[in-house]
Amino acid sequence: MGEVRAKKSLGQHFLTDLNIARKIAGALGPGAPARALEVGCGMGVLTRFLLERDDIETWGVEVDGESIAYLHEHLPQFAPRLIEGDFLRMNLAERFPDGVRVIGNFPYNISSQIFFKVLEYRDLVPECVGMVQREVAVRLAEPPGSRDYGILSVLLQAWYDIEYLFTVHENVFNPPPKVKSAVIRLRRNGVRTLDCDERLFVRTVKAAFGQRRKMLRNSLRAVFGDFGGDEHPFFTRRAETLSVAEFAELTRWVASRL
Repeated sequence: MGEVRAKKSLGQHFLTDLNIARKIAGALGPGAPARALEVGCGMGVLTRFLLERDDIETWGVEVDGESIAYLHEHLPQFAPRLIEGDFLRMNLAERFPDGVRVIGNFPYNISSQIFFKVLEYRDLVPECVGMVQREVAVRLAEPPGSRDYGILSVLLQAWYDIEYLFTVHENVFNPPPKVKSAVIRLRRNGVRTLDCDERLFVRTVKAAFGQRRKMLRNSLRAVFGDFGGDEHPFFTRRAETLSVAEFAELTRWVASRL
């Protein structure tokens, strides 16, 4: 069969630059687990370079039936490890109980959801390398104090060290996207548990950024109430100024008032 038609509904922009595909494949580190899962294989431009690596066993997940047929025809050796389905609905613990590294040219329309999925299985996913919209990459890697620092920045940085690797321009895709892209790498940090209620941590972070232009006093009270009139020293600050450790401290305080 000929080339796969890019589908807007799936957020597909196929990478055409082989040098960039080689760099992305090389950004995935060595070590255990020696399995990598490519999310959204498309026509296999990145897949080919992953398959050249003899230190990892490459698997793929692809939701597009046309891409599946193309890969079966052009990369038959890969077919036994190509899963037809939706990554966002996969049970990674059942499929990869010993862990897996996640990599891909992620569809723009679900890139944030992919990172939330990685976060859900953080103890099984020690590393994630992904190409996403540049603005998403910047947001994830930004430190506290930046206007781009947000909910996903805090939640991912709690569990992963994040590196902005390089920018990718529009002209290396078919069809070209309207924005620049970037490749980032997440590597699991040494944190096993946060020093607070982790579910409440997520609620607190989301509440804090719910009205990000307002002081935390107003943002948190909109969700949790007035805490009986008590105030935390952080209440006069805005959400984007707090580090992960400070959000954990704030979560412990919220827990003591609920």
